[in-house]
Amino acid sequence: MAAENRPLSFSSDYMEGAHPAILEALVETNLLRSPGYGLDPYSDSAKEKIRLAADAADAEVFFLVGGTQTNALVIKSLLRSYEGVIAPETGHISVHEAGAIEMGGHKVLAVPHKLGKIAAEDIKKVLTAFRLDGNRDHMVKPGMVYISQPTEYGTLYSLEELTAISNLCREADIPLYVDGARMAYGLASPSNDVTLPDLARLADAFYIGGTKCGALFGEALVMRGRAKVPGFFSIIKQNGALLAKGRLLGLQFDTLFTDGLYFDVGRSAIAHAQKLQSALQDAGFRLFFESPTNQIFVILENRTLDALSEEVEMGFWETYDANHTVMRFATSWATTEEDIARLIALLPRFAPKKQL
Repeated sequence: MAAENRPLSFSSDYMEGAHPAILEALVETNLLRSPGYGLDPYSDSAKEKIRLAADAADAEVFFLVGGTQTNALVIKSLLRSYEGVIAPETGHISVHEAGAIEMGGHKVLAVPHKLGKIAAEDIKKVLTAFRLDGNRDHMVKPGMVYISQPTEYGTLYSLEELTAISNLCREADIPLYVDGARMAYGLASPSNDVTLPDLARLADAFYIGGTKCGALFGEALVMRGRAKVPGFFSIIKQNGALLAKGRLLGLQFDTLFTDGLYFDVGRSAIAHAQKLQSALQDAGFRLFFESPTNQIFVILENRTLDALSEEVEMGFWETYDANHTVMRFATSWATTEEDIARLIALLPRFAPKKQL
């Protein structure tokens, strides 16, 4: 379909299929036979490339199908039955996973956030309150910390912030787990100062997102030190999460971590997002805040929203007030110059006559 005839879709960053390089690799290897369950040479190669990129030679790497599945398995495996997980109240496990963590028997201990982020001080308050409570033996014990990089708001933890959280977790002897569903876009942001080796050094476990970052599906889970769970392969199997044709996951990450492709797709999405964000501001739209990554949040008057929605797909974020709604524009690895140009060309027709 010609670019000018395609509907404009900026509702999310996993609406397309997969990067052409991944499709090519899948086609080229389609009729080759290999062992199942991720015990194939493509998965082995991908694991080594990820360890090298993260400077984590001792890491265990597992490939899973999706983010919710990964989060649920990690949290279930790292916590004891009476423990819960500290997370931002806007965290994916807190809001958009349909109670998957609670279904696994663990409470999400949600804490207030600032544009999706929580600080070491927020975590310390939860830990201290539990420690000082005379009834703590009757309560859910904080057993780990969950954050996302980037956050649900597309914001980024700085190296200083992440280090402070990591240090606190180690003092409290609880694991730090980082959800990296959109990690490619975080790593590519000019505002970012956290590298993949930093994450491997400071977090006990994290995953490298593929579903939203160029893969058909899949996430690469990295576990180190105290986060290594004996029998984790069997736990994956027990929970119906072990893909028989595991090479489909391994091959995708082997491709993404060849010649820096994972980092390239992130840079492309960020460049398009920055161009769009500047155009929105120039046209007089009000941003919810200035985003450093691929998710741009705009406050739209509801009548404007209705009219603009006929031309472009956006994602609902939250109600701002009785007359305004916060909407999200998301770029991705597949966003093109033509997509951005068409959207920017639309903006003057819907621009507010005055600032809110």
